[in-house]
Amino acid sequence: MIFDAHSDLPTFVYDEKKSGATRVLERNYYRFFGDKITSRVMAIWTRPERRKDATAYGLEVLNTLLKDIDESDSFELVRNVEEMQKTIREGRVALWLGLEGGEPIGESIELLEVFYRLGLRVLTLTWSLRNAIGDGVFERTNGGLTRFGVEVVGKAEELGIVVDLSHINEAGFWDTLDVTSFPVIASHSNARALCDSPRNLTDEQLKAIAERDGVVGAVAIPSFVDREKPTIEKYVEHIEYMADLIGYEHVGLGFDFVYYLREWGGKSVEGFENESKIPELLNLLHERFSKKEVEGITFKNFERVFERIT
Repeated sequence: MIFDAHSDLPTFVYDEKKSGATRVLERNYYRFFGDKITSRVMAIWTRPERRKDATAYGLEVLNTLLKDIDESDSFELVRNVEEMQKTIREGRVALWLGLEGGEPIGESIELLEVFYRLGLRVLTLTWSLRNAIGDGVFERTNGGLTRFGVEVVGKAEELGIVVDLSHINEAGFWDTLDVTSFPVIASHSNARALCDSPRNLTDEQLKAIAERDGVVGAVAIPSFVDREKPTIEKYVEHIEYMADLIGYEHVGLGFDFVYYLREWGGKSVEGFENESKIPELLNLLHERFSKKEVEGITFKNFERVFERIT
């Protein structure tokens, strides 16, 4: 079983449905899920050109995703680990709702509650740019959490929403840990020691997530794997490095495959271009880790955190 902590598939579903398609996930089941992915965070990403009307856009994307799930026999939107486990036992894929960046909630705690009522269980505080919560990693400034951002983290803790620190800058990362005692995740980030990208995490950040009993999901974006020659072997090196540094219990998978998005098509890790290559990844993991460790990395570690929070 695979728990993939980050997928941009809601954007693909939205684009397809706007073109008149139906049963998008069902028709693409083996392409996007194969026979390994049993749980996945479906993250709603606000395209930069839609930031000015992010709330409307986020709700539109969510509505098309919910419609598509309704049209399918193979998927279920889940709100807690008990529902996830039941869905998997029934032979369906458990989908979690996430926001990749808090743009759709604007500056409204009430909107965060609305999205929670609609199923939101994972909040990536920022995408790579600034929003009302804080600064992303690609902003030229180094602002941390705003007053509103602190309020958002507190409300997420109260509601039972997993706080995701991928994409936020270092100041915001440490601010978040200062204002919550709950486990946090970085759903799709790698080790900066192996690939010097601001989207990756320093050793100190990795250790801090582990100290909170959180999990870091290794990401398969080429520029976050290796600047020169991103390969599946180097992707696994990130998993090994993080497991050695903070313990395998704090490492998971957050693939972030983007080959199906028009903005990012053609960018992939050699040997790990899409979900069809997951068996190759599993073979490499089994060569380097015990069966128990592989089960943790591929599924149980994220399950533990989600069970504690949602």
